[in-house]
Amino acid sequence: MNQRQENLFQQLANYRGELLHLLEHVSEEKANIIPAGFHNNIRWNMGHVYLDQYLWIEALTKEKDIDLEALKKWFGFGTSPKHFDDETPSFEELKKYLAQQPEQLKEQYGHRLSEEFPPIDMGMQTIEQVLLRTIFHEGMHLQAILTIYRCLNEATDRV
Repeated sequence: MNQRQENLFQQLANYRGELLHLLEHVSEEKANIIPAGFHNNIRWNMGHVYLDQYLWIEALTKEKDIDLEALKKWFGFGTSPKHFDDETPSFEELKKYLAQQPEQLKEQYGHRLSEEFPPIDMGMQTIEQVLLRTIFHEGMHLQAILTIYRCLNEATDRV
């Protein structure tokens, strides 16, 4: 792996660290609340961030490395916490998944970052390009989580 690719994984770990740091301040109870005006909660955003990286890699490589079907049911595009059931990963489980994912991706795909595949959405044709896109996506959901967190805390402060 070259220095640029090492930097990519370092950025992936750093941004994930920011998300996990924010989640340290969130209770499981608050993670499950959908504030007025929102379609999802913090827990849904966590699962969606985790799932998104694997979905894009799978779309590119056409390889199924993990079973994503259940995760798609709960955290895929267009889903909501209304789809959650007793088997949906808990807040604590999702934190563990998120913490482990950057290293798992590095181990699984670090040696394949430049491998070219037929282009998919936005012309992406390498795993490196997909990971760059998912870092951007994660930032959007980090902001969503932060906004929900602030709304929940403001509502609590007014009570």
